[in-house]
Amino acid sequence: MKYDIVIIGGGPAGLSFACSMIDSNLKVLLIERSDANSISNPKDDGREIALTHLSLKILKRIGVWELISQKEISPLREAKVFDGNSPSLLNFTVDKSSIEALGYLVPNYLIRKALYERVCSSDSIEILTDTVVDDVIKGEHSSQVCLKGGKKIETKLVVAADSRFSDIRRKVGIPTIMKDFSKVMIVTKMNHELKHKNTALECFDYGQTIALLPMVGNSSSIILTVSTDKSNSILSMDEEKFNQMITDSFKGEFGEMKQEGVRHSYPLIATHAETFISDRFALIGDASVGMHPVTAHGFNLGLRGQDILAKLVNEALNHGQDIGSKNLLKLYERKHINLTRLMFFGTNGIVALFTNDAPMVKKVRKLVLQFAEKFPPIKYLISNHLTEAKNNKFLPF
Repeated sequence: MKYDIVIIGGGPAGLSFACSMIDSNLKVLLIERSDANSISNPKDDGREIALTHLSLKILKRIGVWELISQKEISPLREAKVFDGNSPSLLNFTVDKSSIEALGYLVPNYLIRKALYERVCSSDSIEILTDTVVDDVIKGEHSSQVCLKGGKKIETKLVVAADSRFSDIRRKVGIPTIMKDFSKVMIVTKMNHELKHKNTALECFDYGQTIALLPMVGNSSSIILTVSTDKSNSILSMDEEKFNQMITDSFKGEFGEMKQEGVRHSYPLIATHAETFISDRFALIGDASVGMHPVTAHGFNLGLRGQDILAKLVNEALNHGQDIGSKNLLKLYERKHINLTRLMFFGTNGIVALFTNDAPMVKKVRKLVLQFAEKFPPIKYLISNHLTEAKNNKFLPF
């Protein structure tokens, strides 16, 4: 059996790349190890995705944005970063800018559902679920995707999007940098008495980090990051005690807070592949770079990466060129990997600075926040980079 492109992994990155291929008339196969119901009707996993303006533009272009209920989208108009109990604060707002929002918060499961619906609207995209890929055999003119059970599929290009712990990445022989933060992110939805005013908060308290992402109405997504050894006690804490702990953590700023959703937990492990390509093979999404969530850029980088690859594939197709050539794949990597390295190591540096409670480090981060807050050019560059609202000559979007 032959296909032009085989995508391994039916998560957001794999599905979005499939969406980007809909108008290409290429024969595309997407392989997912979970069952059909898991990707067609994904469950609420507690995660809210902070979409940048670039991500919004991409989702509109591939016909996905209109499939998401606009009632579930919350514009982010302000973001504040606090350092423990000190007055150190970094504040980003849209008040004096030309954009209506810093970003847009959308439940992850709704994005995944919309991506799947869009893929299913195409006759040129085939989805194969409940299927495990055993290996990829690379060739000069084509590659073979070997399925569990012995079946082999020939293709011009293999695109792996099978998570930050990608098994295919390892089997293809691509080394990966991995950073285990020994922390757990606990996420849940909470209602509160007072309005959030569409403001996100990030509080680097000593010993833990707590964040609030404003959702629709008087609800917010609460993200509590603690060391792994403390996570089980918080996950098993009775609801009344948990509600009080979160209410107190925000010093009553939102009034009484009550848990609405279940508590989800995610270990914090960041990864970055040393290369994003091999012969007729490319990594996208978390398989290429899995970010720490502190800068909320993981999904956005994944969407950006697949968009770069998709544009290059479509351009090659329009000019009658090989869609899996070495030159095309090298260009994809060159356009994407420098930014991801900057974001990966920069984010890890931020995490190291803001989660280290040593007295000298505390002083340093207070100075960093004070300098950034009082020096407008720095705030502008950070805000522009985080929102991706405008093209920056240093960031080739």
